[in-house]
Amino acid sequence: MSLVGLKNFFFHRTVIPISRDKGPNQPLLPSDHRPKYDAALGERTSFGVENHDIESQQTVGSNGSKRGFRIDPRTISDATIGLSDGLTVPFALTAGLSALGNTKVVVFGGLAELIAGAISMGLGGYLGAKSEAQSYKTLKEETEELINSNPDLVVQGVTEVFEPYDLPKHTLADITDHLANSDKLVDFVMKFEHCAEEPASTRALKSASTIALAYFLGGFLPLFPYFFVDEVYQGLYVSIGLMVLALFAFGYVKTCVVVGWNGGRKIRAGCFGGVQMVVVGGAAAGAAMGLVQLFSQDSGV
Repeated sequence: MSLVGLKNFFFHRTVIPISRDKGPNQPLLPSDHRPKYDAALGERTSFGVENHDIESQQTVGSNGSKRGFRIDPRTISDATIGLSDGLTVPFALTAGLSALGNTKVVVFGGLAELIAGAISMGLGGYLGAKSEAQSYKTLKEETEELINSNPDLVVQGVTEVFEPYDLPKHTLADITDHLANSDKLVDFVMKFEHCAEEPASTRALKSASTIALAYFLGGFLPLFPYFFVDEVYQGLYVSIGLMVLALFAFGYVKTCVVVGWNGGRKIRAGCFGGVQMVVVGGAAAGAAMGLVQLFSQDSGV
């Protein structure tokens, strides 16, 4: 197996088989798969594929069609964290404050919790992303130091990465020799041995804003009805209805994003995830209301 074939194997590139049954005057590859010469760049492009960057190539499927737009999984994770807390904690607080029977107390207390909670959640996301970036930087520095002090140990680690694939010994030796003398050795060790990806420079701010915004939007929903009612329990009943729908929809979507959308089994899994969210949110709200009523009775309020 050549180095090109190995790269195709690990990066899921399509290898076009070369037929050996052609005549002496016939080309081995069809015209649309022959290497093309780029006059502007002065180099060949591989098998008729334009010499774009890797990200552009990854947006093209095996059938030639472009893949649809996909949201960063980390953004989805951050939004899930913010919405999950925003749909339960503020709802439980507003439901608990409703036991006091004062709409203004619910509104002001809910807004204060929303603002403080969004800031707290955003700072948590920011500090977490910064710690992740610092951890990656420290690990990379340690890897560079190890390469300079003990390159044989690093090369041994590279060999261990490829051992599970049962490569021929001469191929494995060629790969390790090539990487040992390559300036990409650090990147290879970080990605394939430590399984670490370098965080984007905007990761911390993006994570903080996503979590904070998701928390605020999720938490504002149960508070919204109290702006339009005079009786606090009217707002509570409307808030409960909105939150049951919101919690179920959030649980359903969150589950289907993972397991898929089509098919009876996946729909049932989504419904089960929605019911789980409703049970969790309802339990939190019920506990908060019970505690507030208990404290108010003991204090004589």
